[in-house]
Amino acid sequence: MKNIIKLALVLLSLQQVTAQEDHTTEELWVSNRASSHAPIGVMGDHTHHKGEFMVSYRYMTMQMKDLRYQDKDVSEDFVYQNYMIAPQTMTMGMHMLGLMYAPTDKLTFMAMANYTTNDMDLKMRMTDDMGMAMDTDFSTSSSGFGDVYVAALFQLWNKNQQELHGEIGFGLPTGSIEQEDVTPMSNGNDVILPYPMQIGSGSFSTKIGMTYLWQAEKLSGGAQANTKFFLNENDNNYRLGNQYLATSWLAMDATDFFSFSVRAEAKFAEEIDGSNPDLNRTMVTTANPDNFGGLQLNYALGANYYFTKNTLKGLRFGAEMVLPAYQEPNGIQLKQKYTLNLGTQYSF
Repeated sequence: MKNIIKLALVLLSLQQVTAQEDHTTEELWVSNRASSHAPIGVMGDHTHHKGEFMVSYRYMTMQMKDLRYQDKDVSEDFVYQNYMIAPQTMTMGMHMLGLMYAPTDKLTFMAMANYTTNDMDLKMRMTDDMGMAMDTDFSTSSSGFGDVYVAALFQLWNKNQQELHGEIGFGLPTGSIEQEDVTPMSNGNDVILPYPMQIGSGSFSTKIGMTYLWQAEKLSGGAQANTKFFLNENDNNYRLGNQYLATSWLAMDATDFFSFSVRAEAKFAEEIDGSNPDLNRTMVTTANPDNFGGLQLNYALGANYYFTKNTLKGLRFGAEMVLPAYQEPNGIQLKQKYTLNLGTQYSF
């Protein structure tokens, strides 16, 4: 909690110092700059003018490796004290398609769908009659379309090159929670995979958020906070933990069409409520609902490229590398090594 408070104070100070550079006019916040959109890893960061559409594609890949128990790194031997299987690495990839439309200057609708792939390497340890440990390496994978998200962004204020808007959204449980694969203990049969390998949540969810944006001559930035609540227990008798996010960024326009950005992010997720009766929580750490969620503090470096002329006007490319600054998971989990966000957006 102390780390969250410190980060919040730093982000607030950054916004106050930089936003005061030039906000004395009545000019509106504008979207035709490279830095007008937030770093590509931020969702729901902007609204649109009446009648405007935007289509987007994002690709996110996240690499996880090594083990951490609460606030300290641990070895595989620590895991084998209570579990038969220890995860080694996990790679997640997500393709996201988005659509935004503004029926008025004050209201923008947004919809997002995704296709996710998960790959995990694991090691099983068994002890023979002589007390010798025998390790078996194996892998599991899953893929499919995830939950669909729809939202409304409503502009609250647009004045002096500053803009404030709220977000109310709903998640639809279209993603699978029945992903299966073969393991060394399944005798060649497909069995249900643990929670991190499932594609969807299986629950309806709601998201509430607020975003503040500002612009100066060469600088721009913003801050966003949101919460996501899972509303019901799914068909496998569990509900994912609620999620909380706060982030702030600062961007500089290097040219009329190119900008750099830095961003800080704090994320917290609660443990899973309930459990899937088909999962043995003592077999592998990922099958124990107590080993889910926790605190994550990240920093990120990004860039935006915006086409301002000719037939490509309105097209934007973005890239961002997200790196962990501090991790305190609930229970035992793999550590996040990096997240890479790539994307393109086209407004018309």
